[in-house]
Order: sequence, then C-alpha cells, then structure tokens
Amino acid sequence: MSAMLGSCGIDCALCPAHIATSRNDDALRAKTAAEWSKMFGSEIKPENINCKGCRTDTGVQIAHCAVCEIRICAEGRKVENCAPCPDYPCGKLDFIFKADAGAKDRLDAIKAKCKPARKCGKGRKKDR
Repeated sequence: MSAMLGSCGIDCALCPAHIATSRNDDALRAKTAAEWSKMFGSEIKPENINCKGCRTDTGVQIAHCAVCEIRICAEGRKVENCAPCPDYPCGKLDFIFKADAGAKDRLDAIKAKCKPARKCGKGRKKDR
C-alpha cells in the first residue's frame, strides 16, 4: 500500500501530476494538462500541473484539492481516507471509482482491515 494515498483512494505515487512535480518534468505536465483538459472539459494549463499530494498540509496541490468535497469530508470526519467512514462507499466517490477502479480496491482493502476497536484510519499525518 502506498504511503501517498489520497482520501478517495487514489494512489498519488501513480498520479501524473505528482510524478511531474516530483521529477520536475515539463513534458509530463503538458501531456497531463492536455489529457485532463479533454477529460474534464475545462482548460488546464501545464503550469498548473503541480502537486505534492492532496492530503499534504505543505507544498503545492492541484487547485481542485481546495474544493474537493471528498477531501473536505474526510478532513471534517478526521479520517485519513474514506475507508473507515461509516458511510463508505458513498456517492461522492462514484466519479473517482469510474476513473480509477484501483481506488476502490485500495479503500476496500483498508476497510477489510478496519475494526472498530482500532479506529482504523483515524487522524491525519501532517506531512509525508
């Protein structure tokens, strides 16, 4: 399991924005911006493809992180990811699971390990 898991189950280590930032790879930024612009029907500029991970408290993030309802919900419930949430899985995750089936698999694996006594996934790590 990656230490860079977003609240929604996306593996940040596999995310092209995170990879482009880590490698300072402008070609990957341009490619990702073009793909995401088409995918989301909105212009995304290569210079906006910078992210240290959606759950980091320091460093750059994709602009969507500031308004992501999944991230905001997880922070409000004080969970690292959606797996320990009593409402998991909920409709907020549908578009993520369609885009990245692995996200559901990762959260399901965490959920399977969670036991109420352990309070699996409670609390946030400040930084990675």
